Amino acid sequence: MYRLVTILLALLAGVAFVLSATGVLDRSIFPLRQMALALTVLLVASVASSRLFGLLFRLRPHTESAVITALLMWFLYWPPATSSSFAWLAGAAILANASKYLLAVRGRHVFNPAAVGPLLVVVIQQLMSMSPGDRLYTTWWVANEPMLPFVVIGALLVLRRTHRVWLGAVFVAVGGILIFASLLALGTETSSAVEQTFYSYPLVFLAGFMLSEPLTLPPRRCQQLGAAALAGVVVSLPVLWPALTDRPFEVWAFTSTTELALIAANLVGLACGQRRGIRLQFLGKRELSDSVWEFRFEPMRPVRFTPGQYLELDLPNRGADRRGTRRIFSISSPPDQRELTIALRIPPEPSTFKQALAACRPGDVVRATSVSGDFVLPRTGRVLLVAGGIGITPFASQLRALDTHDVDAVLVYGVPDAHDVAYRDVLIAAGIPVVLVAPSPPDDLPPGWTHVTGTAIRADELTAAITDLGARRAYVSGPPAMVHTVRGSLRRHVAGTRSDYFSGY
Repeated sequence: MYRLVTILLALLAGVAFVLSATGVLDRSIFPLRQMALALTVLLVASVASSRLFGLLFRLRPHTESAVITALLMWFLYWPPATSSSFAWLAGAAILANASKYLLAVRGRHVFNPAAVGPLLVVVIQQLMSMSPGDRLYTTWWVANEPMLPFVVIGALLVLRRTHRVWLGAVFVAVGGILIFASLLALGTETSSAVEQTFYSYPLVFLAGFMLSEPLTLPPRRCQQLGAAALAGVVVSLPVLWPALTDRPFEVWAFTSTTELALIAANLVGLACGQRRGIRLQFLGKRELSDSVWEFRFEPMRPVRFTPGQYLELDLPNRGADRRGTRRIFSISSPPDQRELTIALRIPPEPSTFKQALAACRPGDVVRATSVSGDFVLPRTGRVLLVAGGIGITPFASQLRALDTHDVDAVLVYGVPDAHDVAYRDVLIAAGIPVVLVAPSPPDDLPPGWTHVTGTAIRADELTAAITDLGARRAYVSGPPAMVHTVRGSLRRHVAGTRSDYFSGY
């Protein structure tokens, strides 16, 4: 996701330069030279300070994150006109990166850096009693009519890639409705109120590029939507408050609440999520099946998770490929086990990330950034677990913790070779019925297992093997294409379907 965000922000910056060069953006405010200089200052200050703080705190800096922070902040400030303003701009970038280390709870940064940096600049300048004309203000100029179509496309790409379209929709809907209604209450004409809502407030940009930051979001979808709604309320306060009270909105030095809206959502994430950084000591690995390996870790502090959730591993490596240094993997161990395990397929020509992971030696320490996900089983009821290939990993965790649920489960497992079944020991120990979908039958089937001949999981072929299929709610896990196909075919045959965002395949 980080690489996608970097590319999209760079493209948006390119669009802004073109709009300035062609006169669509006011050249008196957006001169090309000043725009380029501001971007350079932010990039240099952000990357350099990120590496410096990494050295000071003996942590590996995430350079791409620093680049994203700089690009985001570039869209917040008009290009400075004085050397002192450029100095404050660099200071904002430095403060943003410092917040990742200083405003952290047990090794995990809490707030969106691109919001904290500008916020701290406001606080410092207010404490210094600087005159208004000398201060550096955020304008969020990315919210303008010419750029809106490009921002919408970019935001939708990010939200779709992260499966957080609903998060963005809730924020834009709540913030947009409150701003629009408040403007009408203050006497603004309808057409002008619509324009101001989307051309003067960076709702879409915030939703797609900042609110969706995974590290500062709560782990569960309902919590994320609540945080988005809260942010929508806070961002509307400068017009909502006057509309309700007939008094201007003033909170100390803040006349805008855009950065505060992000901070409010981040606080929800802090309250609901893992409140500390996750450090994992590598213990070893074992081969589960052909090219599928399980990696074992011991958390240096307890990790809170529910069976079915995933974690994001951060493994910096030299020459990282275009997907970056972070990957998402379902946790395959139960919560009450000392060890934490993940499993992944390692092809003959693995990515640089998988090469680095495979090269880990016992005692090495790797970092995970967060635990998230809603792919969790109900406490009671009948469920159908459908796994394709390495998609068995969340079910391995759930089946190991099945004694904590009053659930009647049946597993459908699609594999390319019936003799090559990952977590076979876990499935047998769980004692649930298993329907194995494979091109040819295995030499032997454990008690309670059934074989269905096929190269793919098809709903119409499962009805004979599972007599109460229509009474079960299906949970589908596997490669994205497989999940999409199987969910579509199952909808007419089951009581409901559930899948979760997961890019670790």
